[in-house]
Amino acid sequence: MTTTLGTPLSPHATRVMLLGSGELGKEVLIALQRLGVETIAVDRYENAPGQQVAHHARTIAMSDGDALRALIEAERPDLVVPEIEAIATPVLEALEAEGRIRCVPTARAARLTMDREGIRRLAAETLGLPTSPYRFCDSAAQLQAAIDGADGQAAIGYPCIVKPVMSSSGKGQSKIDGPADLQKAWDHAMAGGRVSHGRVIVEGFIDFDYEITLLTVRARGADGSVETHFCAPIGHLQVSGDYVESWQPHPMSPVALERARQIAAAVTTNLGLGLDGQPAGLGLFGVELFVQGEQVWFSEVSPRPHDTGMVTMTTQWQNEFELHARAILGLPVDTALKSPGASAVIYGGVDAAGIVFDGVDEALRVPRSEIRLFGKPESYVKRRMGVALVRDDDVETARAQARLAASKVRPRTA
Repeated sequence: MTTTLGTPLSPHATRVMLLGSGELGKEVLIALQRLGVETIAVDRYENAPGQQVAHHARTIAMSDGDALRALIEAERPDLVVPEIEAIATPVLEALEAEGRIRCVPTARAARLTMDREGIRRLAAETLGLPTSPYRFCDSAAQLQAAIDGADGQAAIGYPCIVKPVMSSSGKGQSKIDGPADLQKAWDHAMAGGRVSHGRVIVEGFIDFDYEITLLTVRARGADGSVETHFCAPIGHLQVSGDYVESWQPHPMSPVALERARQIAAAVTTNLGLGLDGQPAGLGLFGVELFVQGEQVWFSEVSPRPHDTGMVTMTTQWQNEFELHARAILGLPVDTALKSPGASAVIYGGVDAAGIVFDGVDEALRVPRSEIRLFGKPESYVKRRMGVALVRDDDVETARAQARLAASKVRPRTA
């Protein structure tokens, strides 16, 4: 099977539209441009990171179905690549059914993974994968009943985790240790959701040893069939549901690693099924898993590059963004590790527009370090504005050095 790529800004261009153009989308756009693809970066605000590097920048509310359909019909991209959750996915499904677009990996996958209810029911109820006990609730009273078992089902109990059904990067997530925490957790979930659904998932707490992201790639082999590839497991540290550090590889027993791969393969294979039931969906997935000893539980999956996977910009020969770009274009992929390494988040530290960064030179004096500043036009105290990357033969050394490099970068108002 041969893949043909056109020349940008010509009648024969291969055109790819990204729906969502934050820091992850920016790196996907760069990877696509290195392959001569014409790129269209769409976001809800002007001058998003990806819009700064794409051939074309478009700003719309992607949850507005009419606006989304009009834009896609006007631009006529060869591929539509959702990069965030808050998208009018029924429009994508309709356009795909009409044969108007090819959505990455599929419009169905975009719909199922845009909210935690769709993907959790698929994993646990359809595929029978091991997950934490869970319940969906539409009010604080229902949440209390689910925790106590007053709804006639098994009690979720304390401690437990409450999340909005649709949010990104852990926003709106809380741990509840007792009844006194419940109303605060409900209010936090309502404030943190991407769309005001008024619905949460409450999960029983799993006393796991660690959690990983297993980047899983569906790509075409030489004979045209879809093959599944795995990157080395990525360990990560989260605070209030937000990623703050990641490292690769994370050590795992052979049994746990094989179980993790089986779970990741099962969920991504299902999400890759096309309208005709054939394995059409290509691309990279970030599969989040809990591990205790040799037991593995499915947590979540994103059908796109994952924030914890930014570490691959220093650890892999082809980082997660290059893997995604290659896979969706039907090109060969290589998930091999180049070097162990780690990443650490650089926060905005201030609420202001057009901030400046001091100390980048100091950060880059940390041995084997790299810095990525995302170029977000507005900073918030806890907004991710950049990342420090360090490679080292020893993962713990890389983690310490990445934290050190990140601490050297000092955002401030201009």
